[in-house]
Amino acid sequence: MSGEGLIADPRPVHASLGHERLAELWQRGRDFLGADLAILGGAMSWVSERNLVAAISNAGGFGVIACGAMTPELLDTEIDETKKRTARPFGVNLITMHPQLSELIEVCAKHGVGHVVLAGGLPPGGAIEKIKGTGAKLIAFAPALSLAKKLVRSGADAIVIEGMEAGGHIGPVSTSVLAQEILPVIAGDVPVFVAGGIGRGEAIAAYLEMGAAGVQLGTRFVCATESIAHPNFKKAFIRASARDAVPSVQIDPRLPVIPVRALKNKETERFAAKQREIAEHLDGQRLEMAEAQLQIEHYWAGALRRAVIDGDVETGSVMAGQSVGMVTKEQPLGEIMAELVDQAAAALEARA
Repeated sequence: MSGEGLIADPRPVHASLGHERLAELWQRGRDFLGADLAILGGAMSWVSERNLVAAISNAGGFGVIACGAMTPELLDTEIDETKKRTARPFGVNLITMHPQLSELIEVCAKHGVGHVVLAGGLPPGGAIEKIKGTGAKLIAFAPALSLAKKLVRSGADAIVIEGMEAGGHIGPVSTSVLAQEILPVIAGDVPVFVAGGIGRGEAIAAYLEMGAAGVQLGTRFVCATESIAHPNFKKAFIRASARDAVPSVQIDPRLPVIPVRALKNKETERFAAKQREIAEHLDGQRLEMAEAQLQIEHYWAGALRRAVIDGDVETGSVMAGQSVGMVTKEQPLGEIMAELVDQAAAALEARA
């Protein structure tokens, strides 16, 4: 398929040895995604919507809609609107704990979505079979080798390993350690995409040489011209350094809260208070554990919306990965992609 502003061939007319090597290294990822560049867009709630997703796909990458807490009706509209903006392949990210997961899968099937990305741990019984039954390829997140193995055995067609440097919900292990641990074991079975803390092409080249089929970037795309993120949100990214992106703290050990990495602000303190409030409800048996965790997810969704859409970067959640220090200006998505490709190719050529 073709469309306006698309990259027909990711290599320049006068391709260097580095560009040729890059094309070889991520060919498997390109084939799997059906994209010119094996670069997945990270699913960032409120940010990874129709405009940014279409822009990533139109620039040669693979955009992914962040379903998050959307209802099936909202997802139906979002997929339809994305299709109006790109003829290129894109995927949908679903959260395993969503109470309407089954209905969301049906919406993806209705639209013929070719790739479904599952995040949030092991999916409930039957979810993998249902996704595979639609003909879609299943991409699953694995923050540990044991989970990666289990997901592959269960039918995952590809794996994303995301380190703690990423923005939003994070695990406890760094990207470089996960890559060393998982790539030699899993990459021979299914394509593995590496995510977390990637902001330049040199890192992309390194992970590809280690056996990755491609990469996933989120933070780097927030300040794309096509991103609908509020100007205040983008300014916060451009001003921030890596050390400003910090993980949230778990207040009560009985309440398993997945840490969230965001730029430090008043919201950091507000979340601590929210955890204490929910813990008190657990103590009084006014909440079940599953409902408590769902409340926290809804809390994050609201806090993130305040920052991304309303521009409240003081009491909203400015989720950002540690690569935020490499975001220095607002620029078109195509320009960002070209920079990443050229940096990766230059690094490969230098090593050759």
